[in-house]
Amino acid sequence: MKSLTEYLTFNTQNRREYINITAAVERIVAKSGIHEGLCLVNAMHITASVYINDAESGLIADFDDFLEGLAPHEPASRYRHNRTGEDNGDAHIKRNIMGREVVVAVTGGRLDFGPWEQIYYGEFDGRRPKRVLVKIIGE
Repeated sequence: MKSLTEYLTFNTQNRREYINITAAVERIVAKSGIHEGLCLVNAMHITASVYINDAESGLIADFDDFLEGLAPHEPASRYRHNRTGEDNGDAHIKRNIMGREVVVAVTGGRLDFGPWEQIYYGEFDGRRPKRVLVKIIGE
């Protein structure tokens, strides 16, 4: 069994952003030389997410509207977490809704996706460097 671990780093300009990281993960899978196995991709921060969905701009805007409707950033005083001096209570909730990680099968040396599936990094409290772990295991 072989494995490869790499990290992607993001430093977004905005508090909330959605970044398609599929191509970056595909490059790491190719570099690994693994033909059959699994690829784990997970956010290494508790205010960010990794998820799989369609790469359609309207849907991405719908996700953002939905999350902001469930856990709006303002007023920041609504979150007890923010009494610690933070202002990101909403980002923690958004992350739990969207999830921490994805696992994708590697078949024939490629990510084995269903139709339209893409891997996204969801940032909910940006403007500072954050990491995503990519770990491929297999043969």
